Amino acid sequence: MIRSGEGRHQCRGDVADICTPLPTGCSKHSRLLCVPVPFDCAAIMTDAITELAARLGVALKVRKASLATAESCTGGGIAEAVTRIAGSSAWFERGWVTYSNKAKAVELGVPPEVIRADGAVSEAVVAAMATGARSRAGTDWAVAVSGVAGPDGGTDAKPVGTVWLAWAGRDAVTTECHVFPGDRAAVRQQTVEKALAGLLERIGG
Repeated sequence: MIRSGEGRHQCRGDVADICTPLPTGCSKHSRLLCVPVPFDCAAIMTDAITELAARLGVALKVRKASLATAESCTGGGIAEAVTRIAGSSAWFERGWVTYSNKAKAVELGVPPEVIRADGAVSEAVVAAMATGARSRAGTDWAVAVSGVAGPDGGTDAKPVGTVWLAWAGRDAVTTECHVFPGDRAAVRQQTVEKALAGLLERIGG
């Protein structure tokens, strides 16, 4: 049995048992829900993003909740990660890649004046992206990211590696800013991982 935070998985050949804590009151006898997922078990043990996506899927499924994504700097990486999981259509509704400022405004309803005032890589913009994605998709949850992946585009105020993330749920929108180290690929990968981990933290999985 391999544990990761509050989740865990156990590999059995080409199947992995993905487990996540149940909401309080779901069971008198067990605090975990485990479901078998067809998987390359060697991959699940080495790929933190795939494991996070699998745990997220279980957490959403047991709560009968759904997810949408709105991405800029990751270019669809979050959506790609969650759709690695067989059966993700049960909980993943849709995703947007809104790379340009125009796309953020047209597709997600981000006010152009907010983009002009704060810049695309800002708390206000990712919060509006997450809110717009959740509203347009009709989902329980949405996650949005916008950042400077590099190698160009950094400034003193927003150096390369700066990423804003937002998570929109039924009751609130929360945001975080991180400055991730490494090259473009590393920044994007860390952003995807943080987006998924942030969802799990907020959903309770």
